[in-house]
Amino acid sequence: MTLPASAMTTESALEDGRDVLRAEATALSRLAEGLDARFVQAVDMILATRGRLIVAGIGKSGHVGRKIAATFASTGTPAHFVHAAEASHGDLGMITPDDVCLLLSKSGETSELSDLISYTRRFGVALISITGNPESTLAQKSDVALILPDAPEVCAIGMAPTTSTTLTLGLGDALAVAVMRAKGFDPARFHLFHPGGKLGAQFLRVGELMYQGDALPLVTELAPMDEVLMRMTGTGYGVAIMVNDGRLAGVITDGDLRRNMEGLMSKVAGDVATRSPKTIGPDALVSEAVAMMNGNKINALCVIDDARHVLGMIRLHDCLRAGVI
Repeated sequence: MTLPASAMTTESALEDGRDVLRAEATALSRLAEGLDARFVQAVDMILATRGRLIVAGIGKSGHVGRKIAATFASTGTPAHFVHAAEASHGDLGMITPDDVCLLLSKSGETSELSDLISYTRRFGVALISITGNPESTLAQKSDVALILPDAPEVCAIGMAPTTSTTLTLGLGDALAVAVMRAKGFDPARFHLFHPGGKLGAQFLRVGELMYQGDALPLVTELAPMDEVLMRMTGTGYGVAIMVNDGRLAGVITDGDLRRNMEGLMSKVAGDVATRSPKTIGPDALVSEAVAMMNGNKINALCVIDDARHVLGMIRLHDCLRAGVI
């Protein structure tokens, strides 16, 4: 059966896409297998720097370079992208002998990089390069040259930077992760550089989001129900926390009130409270608190220390508002 033109076009596009991804995956595998002592030298140079990692490139290499610099900066290594053309017009002053330069160029003969190369050699700035040409000026002038495998560009005419930029980006990620691990960069430090948005929200601690102090709806075991209701409604939380000498003794929720409606106003807090409520510590991740509340179908958790002293309360609504879902 002959396929309609639209179906043939769809099938052709899918096969083109798969061919591109397979070719680039093959090139990345070759790059991984070809890593040697020079990669280790580059990692050691970045670890040893007292300044910043300066990344530079032109065109598509420049775009990739910006991403590499951003990845290093967000994982604990101060990094900055310098536009190679602007460097020749004053931005070389951003680079100091304490820095390490990472220059990107597939050919290794990009004219805009020449002033940067000369500057690093004149002032003893450490130079790492990523290039596809081991005989190029850039490779020969570098302290460490990381060479990309000879793999064809996968664009239709074999000229637009495609495979080469994928390889450069992958090698930049490999350097950043190796340096990150060598530094022992942990989630707590990662959060310092990612405080905003959904990503930062995943690293929030319960202690950063909980209500505490006078905001807590605390009652004693012998508190009459009118006082309990006032505390529950006055804070707007729909829950009261029952304490004994500052330690958690139970909680009272709307559900507890409904289960004790008969003669409710003649009772005291201890008569209706849930004695073993779910709790969490202040150092737990907010995402853990959300999972616990969802799993137990509750809307709030008491935050306690090891001695069961009440430190605060965290609500599902506030976790969701903070972006933790």
